[in-house]
Amino acid sequence: METLLNEVFVAKVEDLPEKIGKTTVVGELELAIFKLDNGRIHAIENRCPHKGGVLAEGMVSGEHVFCPMHDWKISVKDGKVQEPDEGCVQTFDVAIKNGEVYVLLPDK
Repeated sequence: METLLNEVFVAKVEDLPEKIGKTTVVGELELAIFKLDNGRIHAIENRCPHKGGVLAEGMVSGEHVFCPMHDWKISVKDGKVQEPDEGCVQTFDVAIKNGEVYVLLPDK
């Protein structure tokens, strides 16, 4: 059975500063949206798996965000926490249409 996806508008590309996260709430989900210095946009769960730090407030370097609470390094591409720490956050596919950013969420 194929999973249907909803495209949810979250921002205009031009309104997303590079290397700074943006918190977006979609229903019960809180997402962190990042535009990297290479122009790619990623959406991840906005809570660090360690102590729940707000990832949108973290420092961005390359394709990673550093949790502002305890400096855990998390990939914004695949959500994996980097060694020596362990864990992951959920990632969400993103679509860009006419300069607008949409997050693709499973249809309930």
